[in-house]
Amino acid sequence: MKKILVLCTGNSARSQLAQAYLQHFAGQGAEVYSAGVDPKGVNPVAIQVMAEDGIDISHHTSNHVDEYTGMAFDYVITVCDKAREQCPYFPSGKMVHRSFSDPGHVPGEDVITTFRRIRTEIKEFSREFINQNL
Repeated sequence: MKKILVLCTGNSARSQLAQAYLQHFAGQGAEVYSAGVDPKGVNPVAIQVMAEDGIDISHHTSNHVDEYTGMAFDYVITVCDKAREQCPYFPSGKMVHRSFSDPGHVPGEDVITTFRRIRTEIKEFSREFINQNL
């Protein structure tokens, strides 16, 4: 079974969405975790847009990356540039970077529309990642 860690800045939206989709597509083939370099709590809009797609993340927690430094991962995926820059070294994990816009901070677009758009981008990335790596 593969172990995957997804990192973003606040572990409130992008990494939460990616964790849920990666786990969904991997099924029993992976254990997926998420964390942030400056955790802020799970964004309620992230919970809402995932529920719209039939995935419940209301039980997710927002964790600091330091909680996982002693674990061995097959993949460490950063989903924003700040997380990639501040990510601690995970010697066992293959580093993968795919930056997504912060859905809570896109000017000129309402928050729910942005979250739905980023959700779709992360869903497609997650599906492709699992298909190629598991």
